[in-house]
Amino acid sequence: MFGLGTLKRVATEVSSDVTSARERDPAARGIGAFEILTGWAGVQAILAHRVAHALWDSQVPLAPRVIAYTSRAVTGVEIHPAARIGSDFFIDHGSGVVIGETAEIGDRVTLYQGVTLGGTGFARGKRHPTLGDDVTVGSGAKLLGPVTVGRNAKVGANTVVIEDVPAHTTVVGNPGHPVRVEGKPVEGPDTDWIHLPDPIADAIKELSGRIAELERRLAEATGDDSNSADVTELRPKRGPSSAGG
Repeated sequence: MFGLGTLKRVATEVSSDVTSARERDPAARGIGAFEILTGWAGVQAILAHRVAHALWDSQVPLAPRVIAYTSRAVTGVEIHPAARIGSDFFIDHGSGVVIGETAEIGDRVTLYQGVTLGGTGFARGKRHPTLGDDVTVGSGAKLLGPVTVGRNAKVGANTVVIEDVPAHTTVVGNPGHPVRVEGKPVEGPDTDWIHLPDPIADAIKELSGRIAELERRLAEATGDDSNSADVTELRPKRGPSSAGG
């Protein structure tokens, strides 16, 4: 039933969400709670969802969907009232984020703009992703179906996730593949999403090098280098880190 206890819980959740925005968004540091609530679309979307979800759990008709629809129109973020979201949740920028009905999100999760936690097919029941605690999902990533993303996992920008992601793992690509930097898992809240290694590009680079070597040996054996092909070297991405510093 929707009562004082529910209102108190919603107020506590919203307070923790505002604190999360201040801690994770450099632009929000030193900004008051009122300004964050009125100027951060992601926070506004979370606030609306907290209220809509409380009404949904209390089986209040119509109002949860009206709130969710209005929030989508105002913020560009679509969250189904039934979606379960933990504390300290943060959506950075927010525009284009979609969170489906049966999605479950743990505590201290961060989503960037354009993220989709979507379903596949028309079957009823659990059909949206489950995100563990401390998960970060980069811009434009698509997590489809009832996949589970383990605690402290990272999903790179524009990654498509269709299989479970183990805890403490970073995945990139389409479909998502686990990656390592200098032999170690990518960790930390300030992950540089731009310069993550691409396992597909690495495999193509290795094959390209082997083909070039085979062509060189063939040319030496036959004395004819007319069949040699130009090989474009795949260089690692360079430049300033998107994490700053």
